[in-house]
Amino acid sequence: MNRILVTGANGQIGSELVDVLRRRHGRDRVVGLDLAPPSSPNGQREEGPYVTGDVRNRDAIEAVIRNHEVSVVYHLASLLSASGEKKPDQTWEVNLDGLKNVLDLARRHSLRVFWPSSIAVFGPSTPREQTPQRTVFDPSTMYGVTKRSGELLCQYYHRRYDIDVRSLRYPGLISYKTPPGGGTTDYAVDMFYAAADGDPYTCFVRPDTRLPMMYMPDALQATLDLMEADAGNLTVRDSYNITAFSFSARELAASIERRMPTFSCSYDPDERQRIADDWPQSVDDSVARSDWGWSPQYDLDAMTDDMLDHLQESLEV
Repeated sequence: MNRILVTGANGQIGSELVDVLRRRHGRDRVVGLDLAPPSSPNGQREEGPYVTGDVRNRDAIEAVIRNHEVSVVYHLASLLSASGEKKPDQTWEVNLDGLKNVLDLARRHSLRVFWPSSIAVFGPSTPREQTPQRTVFDPSTMYGVTKRSGELLCQYYHRRYDIDVRSLRYPGLISYKTPPGGGTTDYAVDMFYAAADGDPYTCFVRPDTRLPMMYMPDALQATLDLMEADAGNLTVRDSYNITAFSFSARELAASIERRMPTFSCSYDPDERQRIADDWPQSVDDSVARSDWGWSPQYDLDAMTDDMLDHLQESLEV
C-alpha cells in the first residue's frame, strides 16, 4: 500500500494537513512524523500512524519510507523566521539539509514531494507591491536564505533528476487550530486569541505594517490542488507565489472590533518589525491562477468571522 508521509506533522500546517489527508485518503495511509508525538490530540485529529524522527537523519527517514511504503512526502519540517534568527545554524540544518535528505530519498525511491517556501525569500531590494513571480530575491533572514536556497534545490532536482517536487510560497498563515510557531506574521493569530479571551492585545509590529496573508483552509486547499494538478501544466518548479489578501495590523484590529467592539489593540514593535519591513506588502499570484486554477475563498472579514466563531466555541467547551 502506497502511503503519504508528512514531516513536521505537529506544526501549524502539518497538524491540519494530516487530518485533511487522512479524511481524503484513509486514516492508515497517512504517516505523521515529528520530533515528538502530538502532545494532546485535539478532538478533531483523526488517529493514525505516527513516528518520531529528525529530518536531519537521512537513514532514519529512509527507514520510515521503506517500512511504510511511502510514495508521496509533504516535507513541512522547518524552523520559522523569528525563531530562525535565534538559531541560524540549526535553521540551516533543519530547513536545507533536511530538504536535501528528502530530495535524495525521492531520487532513490521515486517519491513525489511537496515542500513549502515563503514570502521570506523576498527582501529589501524586491518590489513590495504586487511582487512578481520572477523578481529580485534578497532574503534578510536565515529562514529566508534557506527557503530561497531550497527553492533552487527543488528546481535543480526536477531539472537534473526529473523529481516531481512542487512548492508554494506561503504568505502569513492564520489558523484557529494551532498556536503560533515563531513566525513574523504570528501577530495576526495572537490578536485573534487575545480577542477571543476578552483581553487587550499589544502588537509587535506597527499599525501600518501591511503583509500578504491567507486563512489556513485556503492554504490547505492550495496545497492539495497543486499536488493534484497535471504536471504538464506546471511552469514553475522553484515555488509558486500565492496569496489571498493583504492587510495592515490596524485593519485586522478594526475587523475584529467590528465583531467585538470592546476589543482594543496597542502597538509596541520589537525586532520582528525589521523582518516585516523587508517583506512584500502584496504578491502577484497570477501564474498560479493561470497554471492550476488557484483561487482563495476567504477575504479578511470572512476569515475574522470564522476565526472568532471557532475560537469562542472552543472556549465554551
